[in-house]
Amino acid sequence: MRKISIVIPVLNEAPGIATLLNNLQAWRVAGHELVLVDGGSTDGTCERGAPLVDQVRSAAQGRALQMNVGAAASMGEILLFLHADTTLPAEAATLLTTIAAQNSDFWGRFDVRLSGAGVIYRIIETLMNLRSRLTGIATGDQAMFVSRAWFEQVGGFPSIALMEDIALSARLKRRARPMCLSSRVITSSRRWEHRGIARTVFEMWGLRLLFACGVKPSLLARCYRQIR
Repeated sequence: MRKISIVIPVLNEAPGIATLLNNLQAWRVAGHELVLVDGGSTDGTCERGAPLVDQVRSAAQGRALQMNVGAAASMGEILLFLHADTTLPAEAATLLTTIAAQNSDFWGRFDVRLSGAGVIYRIIETLMNLRSRLTGIATGDQAMFVSRAWFEQVGGFPSIALMEDIALSARLKRRARPMCLSSRVITSSRRWEHRGIARTVFEMWGLRLLFACGVKPSLLARCYRQIR
């Protein structure tokens, strides 16, 4: 069996980190690995998470930097990058081990389901999954996974302040189209609930469009921090 390392970048996620990690303990029992990478939390995230993971690492704040540090420290042949507000489906380990047994190198993501209960969230998530299938671009909310060999060969996540998931997808897509698994991760809809659905959709699509047009990620990150 090929070992999977789940790399989780965190920043002040103390309220929910124990619940997330408790739900992942079956992976450890099966011989896989959990790596928590902290970007400077001040709320006790590391203290709460440390007993429930195999490694705790520290890195400069920024998901790209944190995930690269976690990947470098991890031992698995397969890397799975998981946001702290995202829950994997129960069958995720079985799916990935089956894929790994049949493919030497690969990459992909899960379909996403937003945690909100309204019909509008079903529409948003459907469009997110469809867009990903059509473009071959995965986002962090979809729990990206990749063989270590391919991750290292493309240089990991680019050291940029935002859109690192889209940039990595573009690199990996040159090797193969992503595996788009229909099993769904559940990711928090708190961003939409806090900012408003229409506003959030407009802002996020706007940032992606600007990135595609060549606007520097550092500038986009400043805009993103202002609209969060």
